[in-house]
Amino acid sequence: MSNMQNADPFSLFDQWLNEAKSSEINDHNAMALTTVASDGQPSTRMVLLKGHSEDGFIFYTNLESRKAGEIESTGKVALLFHWKSLRRQIRIEGTISPVDDKVADAYFASRSRNSQLGAWASEQSRPLADRETFEERFNSFEEKYADKEVPRPPHWSGFLVNPKKIEFWMDREFRLHERWLFERDGDAWSRGMLYP
Repeated sequence: MSNMQNADPFSLFDQWLNEAKSSEINDHNAMALTTVASDGQPSTRMVLLKGHSEDGFIFYTNLESRKAGEIESTGKVALLFHWKSLRRQIRIEGTISPVDDKVADAYFASRSRNSQLGAWASEQSRPLADRETFEERFNSFEEKYADKEVPRPPHWSGFLVNPKKIEFWMDREFRLHERWLFERDGDAWSRGMLYP
């Protein structure tokens, strides 16, 4: 019997994430984030999971980026975790909302100073003439905050993905894979298997 059969989606997610922490060489918390533009064009990029609970999954970004604009226009996203070392993946679909300012401030304060300065220097998703221009912007913010703490930029914060569906996929021999789909039903979750 699969360990997925009797698990709730969040404890199973924690178990798989912890196993990936010791098996993945880099960024066990990397996830593909898919957003959709107002014209229906999907767009996917990798981001890092920076917090999770039964409330959802948190990541941070520039609020003036393409992804943030698409999030604002639809309020829906999909996430994908793929751990090649474990031959597993987790797909998540749900709604998305901004995190509280205090949550964003606390996470920003935990980042390295250079990452904090980079958040000020980057005009994410906008055209960039050359690398030197970006480095000059970084240097100007480094000078501006030389003798003080770097505050969180007003254009930088986090989002919470509130899952409506969570699917766990596990590789099996002869491509007879195992898939379990958890769907939110009010405050409860239903659970069922899918053909591979």
